[in-house]
Amino acid sequence: MDVLWAPWRIEYILSEKEKYCIFCPGEDRSRDEERLILYIGEHSIVLMNKFPYNNGHLLVAPKRHISDICEMNEEEIREVFHMIQHSIRAIREVMKPDGFNVGLNLGKVAGAGIEEHLHFHIVPRWNGDTNFMTVLGEIRVIPEHIRQTYKKLLPYFQDIKQGGKNEHS
Repeated sequence: MDVLWAPWRIEYILSEKEKYCIFCPGEDRSRDEERLILYIGEHSIVLMNKFPYNNGHLLVAPKRHISDICEMNEEEIREVFHMIQHSIRAIREVMKPDGFNVGLNLGKVAGAGIEEHLHFHIVPRWNGDTNFMTVLGEIRVIPEHIRQTYKKLLPYFQDIKQGGKNEHS
């Protein structure tokens, strides 16, 4: 049996968790940048992962606090998947990755870190992005500060019209 080690995840596992659901934006927009929220729509939210696997790791979730994909209604499915597409387009434009991992961990046993609110991961990948630092040194190399990446991606999420595209799409 092969073993996949992810020791960098221990920082997340042991960290103090927010006292609120990170995917429930609430009404106060004053902390969106601090919370790394890129977009809030009628049925979805897009934010950056504070504990990324790679630079530009985004999370897309329905705004409604649900834990199972089977609970999503048609409007949520449509908008969440539209925002997954939009997020991939934005990351391609800004970061030029060679590919993506896009996925959903449904339930704690499946790896969901926040199992009570369904969310999709969008992880940009580059050829050679798993290097000796990760394999031997148990260190993740994230080449750009998360706040800089946030500022680069934010324009691609501002002024999105429901069902439409902005000038960056």
